[in-house]
Amino acid sequence: MSGQLYDEIGEAFEGFKTLPLARYGEVPGFLSLVGDVKGRSVLDLASGTGFYSREFKRRGASHVLGVDISSAMVEAAVALEESNPLGVHYEVGDVAELRSFEQPFDIAVAVQLFNYADDVATIERMCRVVHRSVAEGAEFFVFTQNPDLRFDGPSLAKYGFLCESLGEETEIGPRVRITALLDPPISFVANPPSREVLEQSLRAAGFREITWVPLEISDAGVREHGKEFWADYAANPPLTMLRCRA
Repeated sequence: MSGQLYDEIGEAFEGFKTLPLARYGEVPGFLSLVGDVKGRSVLDLASGTGFYSREFKRRGASHVLGVDISSAMVEAAVALEESNPLGVHYEVGDVAELRSFEQPFDIAVAVQLFNYADDVATIERMCRVVHRSVAEGAEFFVFTQNPDLRFDGPSLAKYGFLCESLGEETEIGPRVRITALLDPPISFVANPPSREVLEQSLRAAGFREITWVPLEISDAGVREHGKEFWADYAANPPLTMLRCRA
């Protein structure tokens, strides 16, 4: 696995969170799923430019460590921390080969962590590393592509993204091209895991109580755009979440 894909994006990644689906779906939905972090330590895997790392620290987390394979992403996160110090720590690291920690974390989160693994064995390694890094009974929250997305459905362009099948099935799942409709657009190829691959990898690592949680659009999103605007999303959601326990 390589961080080169995201090295080319760097600070522009922050712009993802301004797109309608991220602003009114991903961000409120994922923060609601994770819930109260006050006084708890959080391990943020595939932390990018630190969007969630910063938010968890603002919400009272005792210690937050963001880990990303892309040095450019981590540099952007560190620059944001230096300009507005919150006490978040970051490091460059491949989650599949992550170092051990002296103190296990109370919570682990992963937003689109598994999309760029080379094979199922890598996903299994990642899951084992996460399990090793958290306390017994700790929760692990995952934000990922919806394995049930129908690629022949209506375009997601009005929500700020495109997700297109490349017509190739791998052992992990279908290979897709994701485009964030920023100015200029940012496009990359991903290989999100199937439901079976992700569930089996988590169970093999020792996680239990694996629960898929639909990503709903926030009330603010409905007020801003109207219910009809979100009808295509509701009929064929491209994103989903899950929670499990170590």
